[in-house]
Amino acid sequence: MASDRISPPSALLLLPPPPSITFDQFRTVYEKTLSAAFSNLLKSLNGSNRIASLDIALSLPGLQSAPCQPPARAFASLQRIVEHAYRLIGAVSIERNVEMEAPGGIDSRVILLDFDSVRTSEYVHKGSVAAECNGPIIDVRTLASSGRLWDNIFYPDTPVGQDLATAFNKFYTANGGTLQPLSEIAQWTPGENLVVPGKTSESVLHHSVILGGTFDHFHIGHKLLLTATALVLQPAGTGQAGRERTITVGVTGDDMLKNKKYAQFLESWEERCRNTGTFLTSIMDFGPPETSASHVEQIYKPGPNGRAMVMKIRPGITLRLVQILDPYGPTITEENLSALVVSKETRSGGAAVNEERAKRGWKPLEVFEVDVIHSGEVATGEVEDFASKISSTDIRRRRMELAMI
Repeated sequence: MASDRISPPSALLLLPPPPSITFDQFRTVYEKTLSAAFSNLLKSLNGSNRIASLDIALSLPGLQSAPCQPPARAFASLQRIVEHAYRLIGAVSIERNVEMEAPGGIDSRVILLDFDSVRTSEYVHKGSVAAECNGPIIDVRTLASSGRLWDNIFYPDTPVGQDLATAFNKFYTANGGTLQPLSEIAQWTPGENLVVPGKTSESVLHHSVILGGTFDHFHIGHKLLLTATALVLQPAGTGQAGRERTITVGVTGDDMLKNKKYAQFLESWEERCRNTGTFLTSIMDFGPPETSASHVEQIYKPGPNGRAMVMKIRPGITLRLVQILDPYGPTITEENLSALVVSKETRSGGAAVNEERAKRGWKPLEVFEVDVIHSGEVATGEVEDFASKISSTDIRRRRMELAMI
């Protein structure tokens, strides 16, 4: 890739299924592949302050099978898989001294790939038309025909990696991107039944999901939380026909953050909203470029939750970024919400929300808890550095220290 290119380097990493869903196995089979992909992207950056992007498509068998549909049914299993992936990204970044989501570094995004070689072959031979599909769970055909302009498509040079790359290449039509095997990767046998469905719930279909947060200085902890939220939302082509699906993100207003540490280095509400919207679009919108909707509507209304940014991620999927000025936001002003996503650090917030809804005679929200990314497997001496990279407070502190140099 030319060093004088205008746009930052961009790549796709195809990962075959792991042997099992444990972090140790993730690290054993994926660490060298991820590290090699990072090395290639850093060479492309050539020391510049641009940010390279890496879409990581983690393949799992049975993702779109009946027992795992809708994805909210297998939420606990799926969010843990995504947590393992982002934890490994953080660990490899720290060990290799790679910046995450910062100038001179790499912005990594994890999506889940349902790869069935038999079904893929049938698509090719029958020439069937692609069904509507939105992330963060997609199939190989949707990913390959999305029109994303990757410079390289990396994959491990192993039998299972080659099978996945071959299937991808059958549908890949974009110009410029080349498939590049990553060598010296140990072979492994993918596991089966990696995605575990949970108990069936009457309220498993969710067309309106909400979460809240500050989302300052966007990092992998935010990415995990937002990806988990997208997994709760009813996927395209299912549920009630024609019914709009909505993700509402309550983004803490600037006035509520005045007493935060290093408040002078907080990003503005608008910037935090833009980063949140950009990320959700990147993991959910895999439609052809000409069908993508990028219009953002600014809303200013009197009263609580009156300020918002509204955008269409895909036809039928709306993202609302709402300014919140209290701990509850729209959860106690909008009755039609049905699901709330929280981190395990803030699980008490879910109970408090439902207590307030009960006072109004409203149905409780189904609460989905997301794991917290932790640094238990990072090498000794690097734990503090890892923790600081997934703490908005520590990121602001580092910005302050750099400003003082």
